[in-house]
Amino acid sequence: MITSRGTGRWITPKGWPKAGKTLHDMALREAFEEAGIRGSVNPDPVGQFDYMKYDLPAEAIPSFTVNVYAVEFERMAKNWPERGQRISEWVSPEEAAARVDEPELKKLLLNLPDFIYSK
Repeated sequence: MITSRGTGRWITPKGWPKAGKTLHDMALREAFEEAGIRGSVNPDPVGQFDYMKYDLPAEAIPSFTVNVYAVEFERMAKNWPERGQRISEWVSPEEAAARVDEPELKKLLLNLPDFIYSK
């Protein structure tokens, strides 16, 4: 789990679609940029949830649907772009669900298959 830079709420790393990149590749990129995670990503999302972005201008549409991808952790980078800008912690799915605000993300975290987080 990481905190957002704007509000300090607990969130999962997430990013924006980019032309020429798959959504799962962007998820892996964001996991590195926001949390320093290096690994491989499953191209199939494990779920999705609706997300309100609170730090956009008032005229922007602040609601988005976020696909969640499982990243198989290989290593933690020593440095990454947003190091020091966020708090990050490894927690159980139950603890992660208790920290997030979005009801759909809570449900997704509580229903992750065992193979995703047990090694």
